Order: sequence, then structure tokens, then C-alpha cells
Amino acid sequence: MIQEYQLRVLPEQAADEQALKAYVAREKGLDARTMTHVRVLKRSIDARQRRIFVNLKVRVYVNEFPQDDGYECVDYPDVSQRPQVVVVGAGPGGLFAALRLIELGLRPVVVERGKDVRARKKDLADITRTQRVDGESNYCFGEGGAGAYSDGKLYTRSKKRGNVDKILQVFCQHGASTSILSDAHPHIGTDKLPRVIENMRNTILSCGGEVHFQTKMTRLLIETESDGCRRVVGIEAETKSACREFRGPVILATGHSARDVYRYLAEAKVEIEAKGIAVGVRLEHPAQLIDQIQYHRKEGRGKYLPAAEYSFVTQADGRGVYSFCMCPGGFVIPAATGDEQIVVNGMSPANRGTQWSNSGMVVEIRPEDMASLSDWGGDVPTDSPLRVMAFQESLERMTWQQGNRKQTAPAQRMADFVNNRLSYDLPKSSYAPGLISSPLHFWLPAFVSKRLQEGFKTFGRQAHGFLTNEAVMIATETRTSSPVRILRDRETLQHVQVQGLFPCGEGAGYAGGIVSAGVDGERCAEMCSAYLNRI
Repeated sequence: MIQEYQLRVLPEQAADEQALKAYVAREKGLDARTMTHVRVLKRSIDARQRRIFVNLKVRVYVNEFPQDDGYECVDYPDVSQRPQVVVVGAGPGGLFAALRLIELGLRPVVVERGKDVRARKKDLADITRTQRVDGESNYCFGEGGAGAYSDGKLYTRSKKRGNVDKILQVFCQHGASTSILSDAHPHIGTDKLPRVIENMRNTILSCGGEVHFQTKMTRLLIETESDGCRRVVGIEAETKSACREFRGPVILATGHSARDVYRYLAEAKVEIEAKGIAVGVRLEHPAQLIDQIQYHRKEGRGKYLPAAEYSFVTQADGRGVYSFCMCPGGFVIPAATGDEQIVVNGMSPANRGTQWSNSGMVVEIRPEDMASLSDWGGDVPTDSPLRVMAFQESLERMTWQQGNRKQTAPAQRMADFVNNRLSYDLPKSSYAPGLISSPLHFWLPAFVSKRLQEGFKTFGRQAHGFLTNEAVMIATETRTSSPVRILRDRETLQHVQVQGLFPCGEGAGYAGGIVSAGVDGERCAEMCSAYLNRI
């Protein structure tokens, strides 16, 4: 017999399998001796009151055993002799597109400008050691994309776009913990995700696909047919030693930081448009303080609760101010992709066990705001599709200048920022390249700083103790999403002007994280298969 139940239990009961089994037996009138297994299907924490509960959905097996591992495995066939599709980018959009192509009987050829996920680690460490960034191997470029070494959070709001459960199950099939199937906010962890990504790559290779690292797309191969139709038939790419061509329709999944790709598309008359982003800072608190605030108790999380999360959102002078990519028990990391930039992001290991918790605190920026921010856009016209990107670049360059032209990040205590005061010292931080005290309230664009100040006051009223000088603001958080959208047809997902080109994922402006990029990658693969069946 198999039964499913909704439970509301104490944290110590949820954390112990035997205690949970005893609770189910007692509450549901079952004989514990006949209960062979209790599988947790869904888990969430209710910390709204002082007494904390864990909400569970469980499946109880009585006198029988589970016949599976808790997820459905996908069958990946041999596609070595099948038609070829070029996938540009080995982030979540590209990897899931490639795996879905194999399911559909097509042969993916994945082209990635950066290094494999393990080789990236040395280059990331060198950012702290040398204060310089490798423009092709960093926290954004390389196998696994920006998510590989910046947290691996798997929750998304884009459930209408596709099968989120399928994405999570594919992760499990490639080595992720099955806890991601049950947790309300699933998270693999920066220390665990590289192994999963390697396994996904090995699936692609074992099925007859190809994966090429340090191979950078330089242009699309576009042919114009007799009826004037433009069609992508492949790409040209640079390797360390030569230029190569890869033939086939193209799924373009280059990520939100491939600015050279956006410039190339604009020059090649491949239609793009400016897209809104959000910019601000990375805000870091002591993890214990966040635990105390969110769990409403002095001891914080205690023995049985995870590091606490938070989510804040408000409006300030007509624009959204909100927390972004919250990393409990995590680190702040340097996420620039080139010289003369400082960009910060956050990550957490699987156990979320550091002494700090951080999140992006950002202000909504719309394309129409560029007219009032023209001083930050350089020489780019305010009607250019690259105008939001130009603002992004200008702010990152200013941050680098304020950071002594290194990866040392300018920073300010939170309450000092709100009160327009200098911070004469800074708290200990997880940001490895180091911090330098800087008056962010003075040099950040007033469009951003004034709204952040109002937002922090609101959040401080909502969560007593949150607005504090124990917290430090680290500048700047700019890569929340792509500043450009590559236009595509809503039904076929092809580019609106160029057939055979499938803009994909976060870099194309159609996703906002690992899961939504994976979902979009699968959809692009399906539409590419349909396209090949038509031609």
C-alpha cells in the first residue's frame, strides 16, 4: 500500500527519518513495523510565527518498497549519424538544449568560448591572487555558465514556460541530490554543481555529440536565398590555433555577459532591442543576524534549520527595489568578464555554512530611463539597442576606478549609506579580493542610490534589525539579466528576420536563472527539430 499525506511537523522531526516515521505512524494510525519507507515529496519551512514548523508532503510505503529513485530517467540514444545542430554556449540553456536535441534524435555540436568546468577553477582563484580577470574564463564564461560557480539555485517563477520538474529530474539523473525535487527552494551548491555539469557533458559525448571548449563564435554564417530570405547555416569560430566552421542551424545561448555577441548582432543587422535590467549592490550581513531576524529567536537557526533566506520588494519613486539571488551562508564573488570592470555576485556551498549571508539589492532600470542617465552611457545614442548595455559598462568602469583600478571592491556600511555618512572602517567580509571604504551614496547614480536608500528604510521597518551597520554594501551588482533582447518569433522561437537561428536563454533575454534557461533550451531544441523537419 502507498499513501500520501500532508504533514506539519517540528524541525527536529523533519530532520530525523525515524522520528518522522514514528510521527506518521502515530498521527495516521499505521503500524510503524510495516512502514518500509517514507519519501519526502515536498518540503517548506513556515517561520511566520515564533514557533517554527516544517510543511511536508510525504509518500508512505507500507509492506512494499519504492521501485525507483524518485525521479524519471531520460533515454538518450546514439545520434552520431543524425543531422547536426550547433549550440553556442555551454551554460544551462545550451546544455539542456543539447540534451533535448539528443532525445529528439539530433546531434548537438556545443561550442563554448571558455574552459571546462574544472579548468575554470584556477582562473577564478587567480582573480583574487592577481587582481586580474581572464576575459574568456571567469565566473560568467565557461562550461556551466554563470550558474556553475555562483550558487546553483534552482527555483524559478517561470512555471508557465515549460516542464520545471523535467529539468530537476535531469539534474538528478546526472548526480544532483534528489532533495532538489522536494525543497521549496532547491539548491545544488557551487561545490556540487561542477560534477553534475561534467556528467551532462559526458552524456552528450557518449551519445555522439561534440563539445568544443575555448572555441569562440565570431560570426554567423548567413545565406540569402532567391526570395530574399536570410538563413543561418552555421557559425565561424576561433580556437587557440585556427578558425573553424561548424554547420547546421544555430541555438544561440551565449549568456547575459557576451557583449561582443550583442555588438556583432547589431553590426550584422540581426534585430535586437534594449531590455530593462536592475542594478545596485551586493548586501552582506552576518548569517547569524539574518537567522535571528527570520526565525524570530535569539539562537537563530539552531541545530535543525537551514541558514535563513529572505525576500524583499518595494516601490521607490516609480521603480521596483528588491532583493535578488539571496545566498544564505554564502560568499560574495568577483564576477567581471574583462578589464576595467568590477561586478559582484553571490554564491553558496551546498551546506550554506559560512558566517555570512548576502543578496543583490537592486533598482529596476528601464530602457526609457536612459535619457535621464545619459551621462552614464558614453557616446551611445539614447535610442540605440545597446544603450542599456552602455550604461551597465559605464557603471562597472566607475566602480573599478573607485576600487583603486583593481578587483578591490568599493564598499560602505548599510546604515552609513542610508544616512549619507562615510564608513571609516568596514566589517569582515567574504569578498576575497578585498574591500575599500567608499562613499557609494555620493558616486552611484542618484537614480539608483536614492531609491536604494528608500528601499532599505522600508525593509528595515519590515524586519527589525535588518537596517544595520553590521551589514556592508559591496558595489556593484549589474549582471542581474541581459541588457539586450534578441528578437524571436513567439511561436517558432526563431529570430524574427533570420531563419535557422534560435536565440535562447538568459543571454537572449528570455530567461532569468538556471531552471528557466534550461526550460528555454529544451523549447528551442524542440522548435529547431520542427524547423529541420520542414526544410
